[in-house]
Amino acid sequence: MSAAPVDSAVRAPTPPEGLPRVLAGRRGDGPASLEEHLAHHGSLPRVGQGAKVRKAFVDMVERAGLRGRGGAGFPTAVKLRAVARGRRTPVVLANGAEGEPASRKDELLLADLPHLVLDGAVVAAEAVNASEVIVAVDRASRRVRTSVARALGERRAANVDRVPVRVVDAPSRYVAGEESALVHWVNGGDAKPTTVPPRPYQRGVHGRPTLVQNVETLANLALIARFGDEWFRSVGSPQEPGSALVTVGGAIARPGVCEVGLGTPISAVLEAAGGATEDITTFLVGGYIGSWLPASAATMGLGDDLRAVGATFGCGVLFALPATACGVVETARVARYLANETAGQCGPCVFGLAAIAGALEAVARGERTDTDRLRRWLHDVAGRGACHHPDGAVRFVASALQVFAADVERHLSGMGPCAGAHRPPVLPVPAPGARETGWR
Repeated sequence: MSAAPVDSAVRAPTPPEGLPRVLAGRRGDGPASLEEHLAHHGSLPRVGQGAKVRKAFVDMVERAGLRGRGGAGFPTAVKLRAVARGRRTPVVLANGAEGEPASRKDELLLADLPHLVLDGAVVAAEAVNASEVIVAVDRASRRVRTSVARALGERRAANVDRVPVRVVDAPSRYVAGEESALVHWVNGGDAKPTTVPPRPYQRGVHGRPTLVQNVETLANLALIARFGDEWFRSVGSPQEPGSALVTVGGAIARPGVCEVGLGTPISAVLEAAGGATEDITTFLVGGYIGSWLPASAATMGLGDDLRAVGATFGCGVLFALPATACGVVETARVARYLANETAGQCGPCVFGLAAIAGALEAVARGERTDTDRLRRWLHDVAGRGACHHPDGAVRFVASALQVFAADVERHLSGMGPCAGAHRPPVLPVPAPGARETGWR
């Protein structure tokens, strides 16, 4: 199948060739209007006209090989089927609560291309026979809130949505974007994640099966509905098809969001962002629960290559650390931030992450520190939290101890911190108290 079933009133748009795809309709000077969106992409096919049509669409998504773009990389078709099998009428929850400080992709999508995201949410709702779409946005981003509100007003005036859509403001907390935390918030509770059943696909918003999908995933769903699975797989690798949005930062000429095919080497992503402006010593991939990799990793592709070394593409962050910066200091800053972002639900997160951050800060200051004990703490915290937040923090710190091993030894040698420890910080970390608690 090359495209989703459509009715005779739908104009067949021209599929974009190559890249960009998701960002193809971006104006660059403000959000695309509904008229501009439809002129570029055409009308959205109907996929909810009976069980056979819904099944055909989900089968097409499976053939496309689309995986979630929010961090976990879970197969989208599997999620769609799980929600559709529920006994009660489902809900679709579009997750735009981007809590990762180093990522800007979801904010860009909602601010500049809101109609593509809303199309994806509507087509997902039709695919699982949902009765409602809820779009969660970061309440701290006025730009996003204004853009989405304007887009919904245009869509209501044009009567283009077949499912009711409403917006909720999500708290600006790192863990608030996790799917169970977001469901708890929509249901009137605290935005705190859990790992225990029932999961949202079983019982989520209002106790109903809930499809929680990242907004980039939904934008891709809207494109698959229009152009089909073969088109989607024409970019990327056979194992990991499609494109992905990457927030590139650090010592590069044009920091920001770019779109690349999955499997693209890190070096090619840097070139797409204008190239390096300084010598690069290390890369941070996957955000603040991702991993540090040495400069030699530049040949690795975004995807399977990373997993082969225990890393992950995660939320699509690629940060190039310059040689003049200190990886130990940067890691300590982020570790303290992650410790402060605890949901306060368990000892491993509340006490374990705080102790780990404190030990790293001592290393960064050049104080004598028992690094063997620090490694034991990492082992003790991993897998013992009430949610996956401490696991991600442990992965981040463990990768730093490996990649920056020589720098750690330099800091502990009695010579004090390295020269890079005194330069201004390079990784974006919100100031203490700058983000709301997120707990009711």
